Amino acid sequence: MQKNLSESQQVLREAWDDMLQALEAARDAIDTPELMPPPASGRNLAEGYRYLMGYVHAAVERAFHSDTARPQFRNALSVITRSTIDNADAIYFYAPIDGAQSYRVSGVCGDSRHWRGEAPVTMEPKAPHYMIFEATSGALPGDTGSLMELKPGVKAQTGRLDSSSLVLDADGRFEILLAPEKPADYAGNFICTSRRMKGEAGEGETRYANYISGRQLFGDWACEEAVHLEIVQLGAEGTHPPAYAVEQAASELRQCGEIVRNQMHFWNAFWTILMGTYGEREGSIPGVAFPRNAFNKINAASVATGGGQSTNLYAGGVYELGPDEALIIENHVQTPPQYIGFQIGNLWGESIEYANQIGSLNGQQMQVDADGVRRIVIAHRDPGVPNWVDTTGHPEGFMTARWAYSEKPAEDLWPGLSTRKVAFDEIRQHLPADTPTVKPDERREQIAVRQRHVQKRYRMF
Repeated sequence: MQKNLSESQQVLREAWDDMLQALEAARDAIDTPELMPPPASGRNLAEGYRYLMGYVHAAVERAFHSDTARPQFRNALSVITRSTIDNADAIYFYAPIDGAQSYRVSGVCGDSRHWRGEAPVTMEPKAPHYMIFEATSGALPGDTGSLMELKPGVKAQTGRLDSSSLVLDADGRFEILLAPEKPADYAGNFICTSRRMKGEAGEGETRYANYISGRQLFGDWACEEAVHLEIVQLGAEGTHPPAYAVEQAASELRQCGEIVRNQMHFWNAFWTILMGTYGEREGSIPGVAFPRNAFNKINAASVATGGGQSTNLYAGGVYELGPDEALIIENHVQTPPQYIGFQIGNLWGESIEYANQIGSLNGQQMQVDADGVRRIVIAHRDPGVPNWVDTTGHPEGFMTARWAYSEKPAEDLWPGLSTRKVAFDEIRQHLPADTPTVKPDERREQIAVRQRHVQKRYRMF
């Protein structure tokens, strides 16, 4: 430590050092066996450092831009901050709020007829396939660094609203009131930001939401465009924060390091202990383990799934394939959902890079066979058939299936999944006889559409 430092210099240097110490602890999660990282292959290690830096990128934004009186919507996950087996079809957005206050969310979207079950006008830009807003009390998933945050009652959803009931005007504009109580004379879109706890930890306690989050899910990547959202705290319009101070900067520096460390440690533990990814370990939960080349029992979003979108059903597994093997997945749907998605990811929980490779498919991108079944083929190279998902050379990785229902059907009407590992050269023998051939130029065009869409989805200007 340099001598003759001012008090401010010393406070900020100490905060900086604390941040670096937390980042070092986060780095340890890449290759320290006690912290349960994926197997230490060269590629896993390289991707681990990229994964870590994704959290650093997100933490800078979250720690230094979290004013609840003047919030802004930001990407919770993106093409450069992939984690938690993120949905390749989604914009994950969030904004910090004080649930005891009132806010107005506003936006404008393209043709949204499909939200009402109507045919869209295909020549117009379309709204996302599905959109949901959720107000929550508690930490963002992983922020505590402890699996204790998954205990019932630790977090609480205070309200939600999805595109199936969102009211828009003729120009596609909408407003949503966020408030702890709905005004008696208010008839518009509303999300409650308070909740009286019952039958959970904190019985009788009133919880207030501390963030509003959601997802925009894209089906037609060629035509659907993001909704640009604004949020304002009512009564705080036109105000400005106090001058930036040493104490605030020191706190935010420490918070930045804590976010990265806790996220790295939490998700390592989640994948390997809670989900039992590498076999049964202390803390494993029977029935939710990710089996090899198969899926666990379909679960509604809950602590067992690490939270997730509250309208979703989830199923997960781990594919494990040799160089000349493939996995065929049959997705059976009895009750049509608002959204169907399938993604694979590496063992850090990063989605397979989805702009320049086909690491995901959704219900609109999948070919549906004559018997109504969606057959997906996971393979290390292109088999020339529809619904191919590219491992990009990963011999093993996560698989996640999602179905979104505004109103969940009875469990006996939920979707179903089956899997079959086959030799690569025998893929067509296990598909319907009329399965078409996808030529290399057609595959390139599929990827070109994805590239254009992802640029638009995450455009900076």
